[in-house]
Amino acid sequence: MSTGPSWDVVIVGGGSAGCALAGRLSEDPRRRVLLLEAGAAVADPAGFPAEVRDVASLAACDPDGPHTWDVGVDLAPGRRTRVGRGRLLGGSSAVNGANHVRATRADLDAWPGWSYDATLPYYIRGEDDLDVRGPLHGDAGPVPVVRPAGELRATVTERFLDAAARVGVPAEPDKNGDAPPGAGLVPANVRRGVRVNAALAYVLPHLARPNLTVRGDVTVARVLLDGDRAVGVVTADGERVDAGEVVLAAGAVFSPQLLAQSGIGPPDVLRAAGLPVHHELPAVGRGYTDHPNVYLPFTDTTGGEPLHPEAPGAQAAVHLDAGDDPAGDLEILLFARPFASGGPCHLMCALQAPESRGMLTPSPELGGTPRLEHRYLESGRDRARMREVVRRAGEMLAAGGLALGTERGLGDRELDAWISAHLGTSAHLCGTARLGVAGDPDAAVDPELRVQGLAGLRVVDTSVLPTVPRRGPAATALMLGERGADLIAGVVPEASGRIS
Repeated sequence: MSTGPSWDVVIVGGGSAGCALAGRLSEDPRRRVLLLEAGAAVADPAGFPAEVRDVASLAACDPDGPHTWDVGVDLAPGRRTRVGRGRLLGGSSAVNGANHVRATRADLDAWPGWSYDATLPYYIRGEDDLDVRGPLHGDAGPVPVVRPAGELRATVTERFLDAAARVGVPAEPDKNGDAPPGAGLVPANVRRGVRVNAALAYVLPHLARPNLTVRGDVTVARVLLDGDRAVGVVTADGERVDAGEVVLAAGAVFSPQLLAQSGIGPPDVLRAAGLPVHHELPAVGRGYTDHPNVYLPFTDTTGGEPLHPEAPGAQAAVHLDAGDDPAGDLEILLFARPFASGGPCHLMCALQAPESRGMLTPSPELGGTPRLEHRYLESGRDRARMREVVRRAGEMLAAGGLALGTERGLGDRELDAWISAHLGTSAHLCGTARLGVAGDPDAAVDPELRVQGLAGLRVVDTSVLPTVPRRGPAATALMLGERGADLIAGVVPEASGRIS
């Protein structure tokens, strides 16, 4: 096929980071930006299906649905599940729970070349916080941030927060306020019941820009290399797309898969998959992290009012400091809306700073899904922390007069068995192409998100996070796109709290 136009930047993947990148990079009218999305590229807000727009529904994230990739995951030996990853413009931000909580200072300060102070301006630039003003919050960004209030706050939410106080959990009124962990309402990227995904925030308002082109239903087969430089991509249809810089933003599952398809990764793994080796990069796919969880169903015995149809289901969260992690590595998240009509509500109990590390093995097939082995709870510390968060959640339910199932009161061995049988994932995969200092063999990209040893190629999505944050990574994925755009443009200001 004929060679396509030459672009300054080609972004592969229209998810959270990819949309933020496209929106920010195309602000410079001299920079020609092409965004390629494997799923549908919706061009009008009304074009998003109802289940994608409706923040009260999680139907869009069903792995069997039309808006997701169906990704199989081995959580632990004998425990397999499936998760849905967003497959449309907006990516997983179009199908998730719309929680907008930042990584903690402890997370950000541990990432080489990054820090809380360096990233705060990019969190701020992206948001319009409608509830909290001040130097830590934005008021002019494209992403609205709200907390459940008035009729949007469930009766059971108040009981949950009261129960947390009864068992000694301190209040944390602002989950994005860099305060000690505790109990508080969950910020959400919502406007009048609509899940404001990254495409709605960053791309659709700017489609008239002549220097921004968005193409949907395009599968990228590989990055095109000329020696040690990326010079474009080749699509599954054989089209060559030339670029001054290629940015992979296909997410923590598919960015490493695309690196592997391009012959970039651990040589032994690539050869075993029948893939060529063009550039050795041992860190790709190795040592990733995710949040293991279990759900505790409960019944609100007070018979509270039904939740307002425009309210998000995840309303409040407790983050616990259990003595050796002051940032709070245990999460109890209240889902105030039943997952099924007439069913119970749930508390999600999750381990936010796991020691256990996973392994991604690429698929040899074009457009294939890699094998994911999370290897949850291999660490004795992880197992002990999961027991603790389940027991702390049980204490809260008892203190709030909420009925709990049979897992309460079990000994360690019995509780371990119960957790193993009910083990799930938060689908917060991070670190499949993690960042580190230049030359670090355990890193795939440097602090400026450039693939080690190759020019003209970056990864900008949650693949690069060295560890999964102690909070859900949705807000951090947007921050990556915000900061990644400045890194690509060569404009990274001093950390001041705000940037224009």
